[in-house]
Amino acid sequence: MGAIEEEQGFVYVGGRKLRRGYTTGSCATAASKAAAQMLLSGETVGSVDIMTPRGIPLHIPIEKIEIGDGVVSCAVRKDGGDDADDTNGAYIHSRVRRSDEYGVHIDGGIGVGRVTRKGLDQPPGNAAINHVPRNMITECVEDVCGALGYAGGIDVEIYVPEGETIAKRTFNSRLGIIGGISILGTSGIVEPMSETALLGSIKAEMKMFMAQGRRYLLTVPGNYGKDFVRAYPALEGQQPVECSNFIGDFLDMALELDAKGVLLVGNLGKLVKLAGGIMNTHSRNADSRMEILASNAILAGADTDMARRIMDCVSTDDALEVLAEKDLVKPVMDILIPKIEFHMNHRVKGDLEVAAIVFSSEFGILGQTPSADRLLGKVGARE
Repeated sequence: MGAIEEEQGFVYVGGRKLRRGYTTGSCATAASKAAAQMLLSGETVGSVDIMTPRGIPLHIPIEKIEIGDGVVSCAVRKDGGDDADDTNGAYIHSRVRRSDEYGVHIDGGIGVGRVTRKGLDQPPGNAAINHVPRNMITECVEDVCGALGYAGGIDVEIYVPEGETIAKRTFNSRLGIIGGISILGTSGIVEPMSETALLGSIKAEMKMFMAQGRRYLLTVPGNYGKDFVRAYPALEGQQPVECSNFIGDFLDMALELDAKGVLLVGNLGKLVKLAGGIMNTHSRNADSRMEILASNAILAGADTDMARRIMDCVSTDDALEVLAEKDLVKPVMDILIPKIEFHMNHRVKGDLEVAAIVFSSEFGILGQTPSADRLLGKVGARE
């Protein structure tokens, strides 16, 4: 396994020291850098250093080196740290050769999925290698070319011999990614996600806010919500507590800590699940986004053909585009929002004031529960 510098290789979550890992994107980048170095220098490379988008350096050993006539391939073993997932331990390979066409050209081979639907990071037809890993690979290979005085093109093929088998344990086929896994990673680093430890961390942050005299908490599931809060005038300057996928647990902890209210701000892709009573929104627990949208679209007047089209969508933004064709976005939200309110209230048994604001990155604010305006004025107040 590779190494992250000691002071950055661990994170404390809920009082536990957990080891960070690195993504399939970092693996593909390191393998590509090493293969390019060996191709252009003729010297064997046993390890490489890369810098992740997170700003954390990685020192990664290189394995399974094969040097042929004008081509080099090698691999990096995926290390998920203390957040091992389905790809942990898999070998991510890169095969590199010179190209007559200038630039770095990246594609996927065996075991890397191919995109077949709109709405994902890559367009249909492309290998499921997301844009951040593509940029990482391109930059590292270009650096190698510059350092070794090579001005021609480079073809990079990422492949994962076990990828098709691994993909059967993921949601890739449902998302329209066929034939293998995705090469992912926005930060290059895998953060440990021990559920117990993460809940402890969330609770500790809630306690910190409440120790400042706050009894009304603002929460978001993740980065989309944080970005929305920063840009929303009524929440200017407010710092939300990130609840991740644990919306139900967050409400439980708010009750335990004697909070008076919770304002939840989130993207439809997460919050639509609340309308079906799904209070842990991680896809491994349940992913009924399209089922919920399609059934409520029918209640709002959509026909069965539109419902089928929604069921075939990959993202909720795609589904909203389908609804917009018949001006059904607002009617569907008018049905969904009260259901979100009902299930939040059901969770807290009426002992906590709760509200939600639902938005889309493409369509803006989609709706809010009746108590949202009241809580907007409360979340920044101190007692």
